[in-house]
Amino acid sequence: MIADLAAALGDEARRANERRALVLTGEREDCYVEAREALDGAGISRTATTLVAGGSGDELDCERITPKHADELLGRTRGAVVLDCHDECRPNAIGRTVGAVDGGGLLVLLVPPLDSWPDRRDEFDMTLAVPPYEPASVAGNFRQRLVDTLRAHRGIAIANVDSGTVECDGLTDPPPREQRSAPDLPDEHGFPRTTYEACLTPDQMATVHAFEDLREPDEALVVEADRGRGKSSAAGLAAGALAADGKDVLVTAPAYRSAAPIFERARELLATLDGLADVDQDETPHRLGAIGGGEVRFAKPAVATEQAERADLLVVDEAAALPVDRLTEFLAAPAVAFVTTVHGYEGAGRGFSVRFRDRLDDSAFTVHEQRLDDPIRYDAGDPVEVWAFRALLLDARPPVVPLVEGATPETVDYARLNSEELLADEHRLREAFGLLVAAHYRTEPNDLARLLDAPNVSVHALLSEGHVVSVALLAREGGLSADLRHEVYEGNRLKGHLLPDVLTSQLRDERAGVPTGQRVLRIATHPAARSRGLGSRLLDEIRANATTDWLGVGYGATPELVEFWRRNDFSTVYLATTRNERSGEHSALMLTPLSDAGRELRDRHARRFVERVGATLSDALAALDPDVVRAALGATHVTAEVNFSDHEWRVAASAAYGPGLAEIHPHVFRALALCHLTDADSDLSAREERLLVMRVLQTRSTEAVADALDYVSAGACMRALGDAYKPLVDRYGNRAAHDERDRYVDGGE
Repeated sequence: MIADLAAALGDEARRANERRALVLTGEREDCYVEAREALDGAGISRTATTLVAGGSGDELDCERITPKHADELLGRTRGAVVLDCHDECRPNAIGRTVGAVDGGGLLVLLVPPLDSWPDRRDEFDMTLAVPPYEPASVAGNFRQRLVDTLRAHRGIAIANVDSGTVECDGLTDPPPREQRSAPDLPDEHGFPRTTYEACLTPDQMATVHAFEDLREPDEALVVEADRGRGKSSAAGLAAGALAADGKDVLVTAPAYRSAAPIFERARELLATLDGLADVDQDETPHRLGAIGGGEVRFAKPAVATEQAERADLLVVDEAAALPVDRLTEFLAAPAVAFVTTVHGYEGAGRGFSVRFRDRLDDSAFTVHEQRLDDPIRYDAGDPVEVWAFRALLLDARPPVVPLVEGATPETVDYARLNSEELLADEHRLREAFGLLVAAHYRTEPNDLARLLDAPNVSVHALLSEGHVVSVALLAREGGLSADLRHEVYEGNRLKGHLLPDVLTSQLRDERAGVPTGQRVLRIATHPAARSRGLGSRLLDEIRANATTDWLGVGYGATPELVEFWRRNDFSTVYLATTRNERSGEHSALMLTPLSDAGRELRDRHARRFVERVGATLSDALAALDPDVVRAALGATHVTAEVNFSDHEWRVAASAAYGPGLAEIHPHVFRALALCHLTDADSDLSAREERLLVMRVLQTRSTEAVADALDYVSAGACMRALGDAYKPLVDRYGNRAAHDERDRYVDGGE
């Protein structure tokens, strides 16, 4: 039965150049028996098949990878992928698996009986059941969504291996595929003809042609497409042609595996042109050398920011999976191409376009755009792609602009969105999740399951005439038992409790896990209604309805984000001493109290942060953006203490107003700088505060600070530093300081 069904599905898929899905439901061992029959019936060899399953074994005698490592399928095409969901239904693995199946191929899902599947608990549920919750507390809404969409969509066959019955044969009787004719070469082109002959669609050829503009500086290209459209291959062909012309092409991506197709196509083209000089001795080379002296090389994002200026062209693959500030750093390259997936777990192209495009358009680059719509691996309208987009909300979007553009804090309504209600209301679910996709650089299918099923996660929204205009995801943290707190203090990590974990394990506070709190995982406002106070209104509503001791947040620190959270009464308690490799930002943790216990926790850690930050700024944080430092220190709710002797005050005053030298007593001037920067009432300019941060706290060289802050000379920089200390001596100094000041002021008169 299964062999015949799979044969019919395979024949139809090949005839239409589409994919088909076969869902085998029942006990695990029986599903594997029928999966073997299905592969044989469809005529798909084991060498063209990948099994995605936990554990180990040779049930199908084919390549096997675990769901956690399903990203190894990126950039690859397989005749069939078999995904075993019995032990673990990981949403990200589904998204990655679907994209690897070639046209004419089969996606085979092995799942428990559909009617009982949502009520089962598996290994992925264990990741959602953070203490004190047990797996039984995890809802099954995401799996219920899978069941409903599998049954509703065309091109998906469902067979019960336990009963030997076929619920749906999945056959659609499509018309035969149309033979794809070779696209016409551009009338004028600078790349070798072979480059264009390797293109499979007009879209791909037009994209390669657009790369020709990047031979000159001050040119930028944005390439957007869904998965399977050949965008990375187009970038690879262009990179190979540019390298053959002697150009240095630097490629970066969140991980090398997503950029691997670029190197494959570039290598093939250089070999065809007899232009390949040398290659890294690796199956996945990170560098291709061309005979003409050009090269194509890979660097991680953090390294690429340092090398971008020296390359002829920077290609950023899966750009939407990187944060905006990191993308902005790439604008130091002479020419740059941003290649990104519009709908996909790697990152949201919509978020890229909303959050980064304004910065790109305001830059000195001439910006060109190219979009690829024609699929390459399978034909348009492929039913498996349609199902995956729907089931995983890969194409979720915020409400259209006219529905929310008039929203203000006074016209919206607050609502806590129940996960069962969201499951039943597809429209509202798509609006809420679409806002998260648009606002955050990496929102994944796993986040959809977390939103629908995690017992510690709550969803809060502002509604404008019923449409979601602002949304926040919160996770409950803290309230930990004495045993758990002790384990964390001893060095064991505790997933799902970020703030208590860091405050306990890294900052050595075993009491930090006692109060309960809610951490803001995500907060987003519709692009058409930003900068009106809606985010703050939503936080006010969350605060008013909270029953915990604190609200907290952890994020990659930028001046704008720190300022947003400061305005909403959140206080800095931690700055990571290392950069996040992907974002390039230092993580910040901030708290706002909701009870006496929360206030004591906030005050304790804000005070400790101020006490230690001076030492870290001259060491691990010496290169941190001074505006991040200014913002983080200004959001402490604790003013650094200045306990100087009369002698130390005279030293400070003489350096500010007279002939004294700050370098002789650096601790005095560091303490005074920290006092000012943590004082809510600031009376220095932004430039003067940057000077305090860079020269005094981060101890950067006078020459480097003068250059960074546009002082005409190192001497002018030091004179400005003395002038910056005058109002600080006036404001904070004691009688000894003021008497010393008056000596020079009166003497000058």
